[in-house]
Amino acid sequence: MRSGKIVNVYSRFIGVKYHKLHRPYLLSSIVRRLRVVSLQAVEMATVWSEKMLQLLRKMNNFHSPGSCRARCLRFMVADQQVGWILPQMAAILRNFPDVFDPPSDGALSLSSRLDTHSKRSEEVDRVLQSLRRGHALTCLKGWRDERYDVMARYCDAPLMSMERSATSLFGVRRYGVHINGFCRSADGGLRMWLARRSATKQTYAGRLDNLAAGGLAAGMGIGDTALKECEEEACIPAAIAVKARSVTTVSYTYEEEEGIFPESQFVFDLELPADFQPRVGDGEVQEFYFLPMDKVKELLVGGDFKPNCAMVVLDFLIRHSCIEPDTEPYYQEFVTGLHQTL
Repeated sequence: MRSGKIVNVYSRFIGVKYHKLHRPYLLSSIVRRLRVVSLQAVEMATVWSEKMLQLLRKMNNFHSPGSCRARCLRFMVADQQVGWILPQMAAILRNFPDVFDPPSDGALSLSSRLDTHSKRSEEVDRVLQSLRRGHALTCLKGWRDERYDVMARYCDAPLMSMERSATSLFGVRRYGVHINGFCRSADGGLRMWLARRSATKQTYAGRLDNLAAGGLAAGMGIGDTALKECEEEACIPAAIAVKARSVTTVSYTYEEEEGIFPESQFVFDLELPADFQPRVGDGEVQEFYFLPMDKVKELLVGGDFKPNCAMVVLDFLIRHSCIEPDTEPYYQEFVTGLHQTL
């Protein structure tokens, strides 16, 4: 924009006649005020970027220098690494020598006598039930009676299945499905549907979430899980939900006191009709919001989001050019942080 046009626009903004702005003192004042506004905008953008980067680093802290990774034992099943086990958990598992071999060469292996999917699943479940009765491990207090497949890679056949709440104790990768619900206005602008998690959820109660999301239970397909979560959580009819498009995965690994959380989320975008409104379904959500992307972006760094859901929304912002490399200094760091694999 030419300087004359800038001055003209600014003159309307402050209510001063354009011809008076040719006076030197007014012009210099305008320049100073424009410079202040510009610096404030840059500062706000930088604060947002740094907060977003902090969240990504926290969700990938297993990769950071000084993490527990160097102390962890590889968890091996049928000669394949499927996870990571903290030393304190390895010490507990020594009490079950019929199920777990003693640690060797930096690895802890499931006994080779357990040579089928069912044997492995049943014996590990027996160990977990015993630990659950002992009340020593906090994560097992959230027992869900929901099983996750355990395999080295998603494309591999499952070697066993395991109770969802115990997966972090063995550092096995958990998979989930997240659906971004959005609408496009007549001028091409985007608005997004967000959910607020129920106050009774076991984890991240009351925090902001994607339109629908859920873990990938043993034996369930990705597309079927997406349809199920859309219907159960947001009452989205199958005729609409089936239009969701698989677009990417978001992967990260973080550590907490009791375990390791390698996770991969299969992400779908679902463009909804302008007149559609999701409704609370199975009680895992208490409310839905329909927000412009500027507001969504603001909420991302406000501490109100479930962290991995914030990552899924960040990925949406990048893919839909709401964040661009010319204006976002941490663009590459964002992309890398959304796709970390072990």
